[in-house]
Amino acid sequence: MTTFSFELVSPERQLFSGAVTQVVVPGADGEFGIFAGHAPFVSSIRPGILTIYGEGQPKRLYVRGGFAEVSSGTLTVLAEQAVAVEDLDAGQIDRDIKAAEEDLADAKSDDARSRAAEKLAQLNDVKAILATSSTVH
Repeated sequence: MTTFSFELVSPERQLFSGAVTQVVVPGADGEFGIFAGHAPFVSSIRPGILTIYGEGQPKRLYVRGGFAEVSSGTLTVLAEQAVAVEDLDAGQIDRDIKAAEEDLADAKSDDARSRAAEKLAQLNDVKAILATSSTVH
């Protein structure tokens, strides 16, 4: 398969840089897959599982928000937070859910309530996905 360049960066560090065959990103409007030759594209990302395909087994990372950009044959993901699924502490998702519940309770406008409810639903989806994969400790 044809490869393309992919970089995943969080505020703490660069988590991945290399050639890949596909990346599945949890976009704000749903998951999307990127392959070599993809048209230029920009999307915000939601909390979810980002999957990197290349050599060996796919790499799965929990990402919490950020942006994805495809430009000049390169996919760059700037994530607010990114942690390999196998390194993820199940308590982190629970803390994120609690914070989202507090944001929902504190929301002052319909728009803020809607955004907080959507984020809470997304986090609960991530928790369910991780529970079925049983890779979280």
